[in-house]
Amino acid sequence: MTHSTSDRTADQPVTPGESEGIDPTVLDELTRLRDSIDNIDAAVVHMLAERFKCTQQVGHLKAAHRLPPADPAREARQITRLRQLAESAKLDPGFAEKLLNFIIAEVIRHHETIARSDTGSQG
Repeated sequence: MTHSTSDRTADQPVTPGESEGIDPTVLDELTRLRDSIDNIDAAVVHMLAERFKCTQQVGHLKAAHRLPPADPAREARQITRLRQLAESAKLDPGFAEKLLNFIIAEVIRHHETIARSDTGSQG
């Protein structure tokens, strides 16, 4: 489906001067691509939310059984796995690793918080 510049939504305005001197067909394609990017961004956010729901459950399970918040061996396996997935998807493996490291750090932080709160509620 092709969009014209007149049916842009309020959250996707053409930046001032962006449409000046640009072929309307190019602007339509730009809008189409940006719409796809917005949809992908929404999907990424929802997938991350689902991932964090699972890791929260893992954190409670670890806390209940007094397991450490971090699991370096699993993290290393996950990084190797993600780098391989990135390569096969033609995504920079270094970028994928940085992203996963960021996510892992946040998960560990959550697990530490859960461990403190679960331990406090048991004592």
